[in-house]
Amino acid sequence: MKHLVKTILCGAAVMLTPMIAQAQTIGPKGEAATPSSEIVVSDSSAETLKNGNYTAALLWHDQSDFVNAVTAGATAEFERFGVEVVATTSAGFDAAKQRSDIETALTKKPSIILSLPLDPVTSAAAFKEAKDEGVKLVFLSNLPANYEHGTDYTTVATDDLFQMGKQAADALAASMEEKGTVGWIYHDADYYVTNQRDNAFKTTIENDYPNISIVAEQGISDPARAEEIANAMLLRNPDLGGIYVTWAGPAEGVLAALRANGNKTTKIVTLDLSEPVALDMVRGGNVAAIVADEAYELGRTMAAAAMLDLLDQDVPPFIVAPAVTVTADNVSEGWMQSLRVEAPESLR
Repeated sequence: MKHLVKTILCGAAVMLTPMIAQAQTIGPKGEAATPSSEIVVSDSSAETLKNGNYTAALLWHDQSDFVNAVTAGATAEFERFGVEVVATTSAGFDAAKQRSDIETALTKKPSIILSLPLDPVTSAAAFKEAKDEGVKLVFLSNLPANYEHGTDYTTVATDDLFQMGKQAADALAASMEEKGTVGWIYHDADYYVTNQRDNAFKTTIENDYPNISIVAEQGISDPARAEEIANAMLLRNPDLGGIYVTWAGPAEGVLAALRANGNKTTKIVTLDLSEPVALDMVRGGNVAAIVADEAYELGRTMAAAAMLDLLDQDVPPFIVAPAVTVTADNVSEGWMQSLRVEAPESLR
């Protein structure tokens, strides 16, 4: 997940022992997931919100197409109800910069802050002043350490993690005619987002596809090692039918390894949209599919959750947005569904 990679690396990089995935997506504290479609602000609340003169700050971890889509979704939802966005920042994966962004934003007295905390421990201190001032905090995919739902923050929103992994398994199986051998490159860190996505892929292959065997498993924490890992995997398993890669960054390295070996048959599936990976897919290369989240919907949901909290309505602790499988056949539609923007010209 492009928007989470350095979030993990900034935190405690605990070695991951692969586990059996949950049957459904669960939150960072084991919370049950609520679909984003259930988080709706009624039109009848518009006057109350507009009369409240509420404002919002969007304090992001980095700048990317994903963040742009989340921002667009949140901004559009706020505009519907008269909530002014007074600050939008990017911390560049720098926890100190994020703390500075929070302090600067608080001078504008926002009613709401949407953000992805870069590191659980340092973020707990960074968001303390906002919390103490009663700002409604809605987090994306990560939580400050020891923060409690309902008192310290409104909710955390992320992807439907299990569905992302499952859809990746289904897509890879389809590209292999549901038979053959697979390599599994998972994220080698202890983090609920990537762990659930990766393990959902593995569980789906093992439970639903009896004629597919996972014959090679390797964790990765540094995306720069992806090509090396793929080369070693292919050396031991030259007839590998497919490879799952935990997100699109390292998938580019795996693709480079396949090309260097003249391998045109081993299929790849990965998560999160990437133009280089998608370009191989639309050209009929090794990439079979990319599974992404609905980033625009995540932004809409985060904004809606914050406004429901302002209205003193209950907001569930953990909310998920749908996943979408993007293939060569639906790349334009998939890009639009995920990001609400046209696919890059190279893919059209």
